[in-house]
Amino acid sequence: MKIAVAGTGYVGLVTGVCLASKGHDVTCVDIDKDKVEIMQKGVSPIYEPGLSELMTESLAHLTFTTDYQGAYRDAEVIFIGVGTPEKQDGSANLSYVYKVAKQIAESVERDCVVVVKSTVPIGTNDKIEAYIHDKQKNDVKIYVASNPEFLSQGTAVKDTLHASRIVIGVEDKVPGEILKNVYDGFEAPKLVVKRRSAEMIKYASNDFLALKISYVNEIANLCEIVGADIEEVTDGMGYDARIGNKFLSSGIGYGGSCFPKDTKALNWLANFNDNEIRTIRAAIEVNENQKFKLIKKAKKYYDDFLFLNVAVLGCTFKPGTDDLREAASLVNVPLLMEDGAHVRVWDPVGMENFKKHFPEKIQYCKTIEEAITGADLCLILTEWDEVKQFDVQKYEELMNKAIVLDGRNCYTLEQMKNTKVIYDSIGRSAVNQDLLKK
Repeated sequence: MKIAVAGTGYVGLVTGVCLASKGHDVTCVDIDKDKVEIMQKGVSPIYEPGLSELMTESLAHLTFTTDYQGAYRDAEVIFIGVGTPEKQDGSANLSYVYKVAKQIAESVERDCVVVVKSTVPIGTNDKIEAYIHDKQKNDVKIYVASNPEFLSQGTAVKDTLHASRIVIGVEDKVPGEILKNVYDGFEAPKLVVKRRSAEMIKYASNDFLALKISYVNEIANLCEIVGADIEEVTDGMGYDARIGNKFLSSGIGYGGSCFPKDTKALNWLANFNDNEIRTIRAAIEVNENQKFKLIKKAKKYYDDFLFLNVAVLGCTFKPGTDDLREAASLVNVPLLMEDGAHVRVWDPVGMENFKKHFPEKIQYCKTIEEAITGADLCLILTEWDEVKQFDVQKYEELMNKAIVLDGRNCYTLEQMKNTKVIYDSIGRSAVNQDLLKK
């Protein structure tokens, strides 16, 4: 089919490339000329494992352009995959979605299905449909459907090609059949539901996972107080099929483009409608506090950070991506610097983006060894494989004072017991604290 995709961020670009890989003729639209030129060469402008390779393989079916009129004019299906960033009050900013909707309304010259893939509040598709019909110039039939995405950064290609489910929200049979044809080559359950149900499925799914993470982090915090081990606890929980073993890893909170924004958006929507989802509000509060867990731990070892050399391992919100949105590093590093610390940062892919936030006063290191050499304190914020596979003896050998605060539980306690490293993680007993007395 002839498909257009508005927006080439994570959602739009991954969607476009994956659809092209199935043989559809896909035109991806973006307003950034430089970005379009890069993509025309088969290069992905975002770091996402497997995406550049799939782009190269699918170039015969891919077009990248800034000409939205040409792209939308005779497209059978148009996906809207632009951002819906968080406003100050927590609600979703829909200005980019409406801008694209207006462009579509003024450009299409044939019957088509407009598919809102961006995460939008419940009822938005109804409003978009009315808006498009009000603005459309030509006498054609324009259907509007909801098709939320469930991809995760770092595994976005796999999540799209091998989806757990494909949710199609429609009010008419015709767009539902068309979208089932679009996804005919995808081996995943296809759920056809009402549009508002589709919109809610997205929020309810993401917010449930966020809730699960915050719950486990609160249990982890309690484990530290009462002497239990969170990993033993979650291992025992995971055997219960009703709970499952996914999203039970304790740490310093969730980040990224989805969970923080979607929990706040649903919380705002509930409040706006004179309702309250207390569990979601609690998950938001727990997550915000959890980001500062390592700073609080550090105060056990140092009264302040003045003139200390502090190594920070990992600045992205999770491994497998260069995305910093809502990353713990963005709140921890400023606190360290304000307190007078000399900060050294290492990350395999995220440092260029981090430099945009902190171009000065931070030492950016090419290796973990460089970051920890002479350090008085090491904070692990992202569980990169390079960190998990790092020789823990080197902390003892290279650091000035081997104190490692692990926000992602990258190492076993047994590994650290065989060192002279003071190791403090999340939801587990601290190791080698007796060395403080020596």
